[in-house]
Formats: sequence, structure tokens, C-alpha cells
Amino acid sequence: MALPRFAVELTAPDIAPWLAGNTGLRGFTTRDSGKPGPHAVLVALVHGNEIAGAIALDTLLARGLTPSRGRLTFGFANIAAFARFDPTDPIASRYIDEDLNRVWDVDVLDGTRHSTELDRAREIRPMIETADVLFDLHSMLWPSDPLILCGATERGRALGQSIGVPDCVIADPGHSNGRRLIDYHRFADDGRSPVANLVEAGQHWLQDTAETMLAAVAGLLRSLDMASGADALLPMAPAPRRPLYAEVTSVVTARTAGFTFMQPYRGGQVIRHRNTLLAIDGPTDIRTPYDNCLLVMPSLRPSRGHTAVRLARMD
Repeated sequence: MALPRFAVELTAPDIAPWLAGNTGLRGFTTRDSGKPGPHAVLVALVHGNEIAGAIALDTLLARGLTPSRGRLTFGFANIAAFARFDPTDPIASRYIDEDLNRVWDVDVLDGTRHSTELDRAREIRPMIETADVLFDLHSMLWPSDPLILCGATERGRALGQSIGVPDCVIADPGHSNGRRLIDYHRFADDGRSPVANLVEAGQHWLQDTAETMLAAVAGLLRSLDMASGADALLPMAPAPRRPLYAEVTSVVTARTAGFTFMQPYRGGQVIRHRNTLLAIDGPTDIRTPYDNCLLVMPSLRPSRGHTAVRLARMD
């Protein structure tokens, strides 16, 4: 089934000034406060068409943002896919060969297979190994409230709830078809201290999404006490509010090409009653497993073998 046309309100930034970087890794720039503190790594363009994250990093780099403690790295990941971004066909430049956010398994990274994205992940990996905190900047194809994915660790949850924007924090186990960057063992294994979150700032290519993305980065830096004296460079902090927290209990993967939702659900929508029919996947009914089921990032045209929706129980 053909995808609808999506509005493109954003203009892709010119990241050429930042590609050389200063780290020896193309597209990565580190700014060091010279004071003790964490190494926070901000990563945009894991998907080449998710330009709101690139806009946020370009904005902060151009403003000269330097952390008040520790080190702050700004990274543009899938540069090759981003170079192909075309606002008349914005979906096409998500990746070149494969999804860069499904290759972060140690066995895959250490294997012999090659692709544009896998080779780039191997280039990026040494930088990722130095991160105390990683914030992966994403947006969404289908309409959804913005959210933070915190993975499955308590330290991930604590970080997500400290950021403040977005104010919805979701714990989830990832995807069946490959590990995300935030699922890399350094961030996902018990007994380790490095932590990662992923922000989904809103729908691709909308102005509100770019604004939410910048506010999320500002919230992260403030939560890490790395933004002292930088208020003029960052969006104003919102009034504190208790974040909504939910835990994904099941990931619905499309098993057939005929997966069909019963209506055009929106991410963040709460289905009040248990056993509500959400979708049909060939001979299988997909129903809510409990009352007050939160729909996380429904993909209204899921491909076979890909995540269609995650179902979450609210805290």
C-alpha cells in the first residue's frame, strides 16, 4: 500500500562546516570544558532523513555551546544517507543499505559482513565506547506524541525521567530484527554505569519537532549539570512536571504483508479497554492485553518482519 505524502516544513541544515570535526572521526566534534565531568555524546542522523536532530546539533555548534563541565560530543552518524535527502521524496534517504539502528550487536559488529551502515557503525564504535551518557536523536514517520525511550535498565529510566522534555518515558526491549544504538551492550548490560536514551521528538519534518528536539537536548544537559551559564544558548526550561512512565509489555511485529490497523491510531493514544481489536495480521487478531493500554509509535503501514506497534502498561 502506498504511503501518503508528508508535509516537509523543515530545511535540511548545511552540516559541511562540521564534517571534518576535531576527533579524527568524520562528522564528530568534541568540546571540552577542561573540568571534571561526564562525556555526553549527542548523535543525530542515525537515520539520514531524520533532520530535526541535525538541526539541533547544527544550531548548538553554531552558537558555540561548550559544556560547563566534562566533555560534549556532537555526532552526525549516517552522513551518506543524509547527503541524499530530498524534500520531494523525504522517506527515501533513511539509509543506504540497511538500518544503522539495527546493527549494534557485538557479534554483528565483529563479523565479516559489510554494508554502508555497518561499516559506519564500526567507525563510530570507538567513540561510543567512550560515552558516559549517550543521547540518540530521532523523529517519527507517523503522528505521535514525543517520547523518550529509555531501554530496559533502571539507570536508563532515571536518566529519561530527569530530562523533562518530552515528559513521556517508555521502557522497552528494542526490536526483534536488530539492536539499536541504545541497546549496545555498554548501555544495556547490568553492572555497567554508562547510560543511553533515545528521544523521538515528534513527526519527521515538522517545525514543532525541531523545537522539541532542541528542548530535549537542553533538558539532558541541564540534568547532567553541564549547561551552567549557557541559558542564552538553550531553550528556556519548562515548568517541572512528573513524567509519564510506561513499560512496553509486548512488541507487535507484522508477520504478513496484509497487516492492517482497525483505525489510524496515533502514538501516545490510550486504549481504555482490554481485548480491544487493534489490528488484523493475516489470520491473527491483535488485541489490547489490558485496560489503559498505551500505543507506542504505531507504524500504520508496517512491512512484514518490522515492528507495527508496541503496547505499554502505564505506571
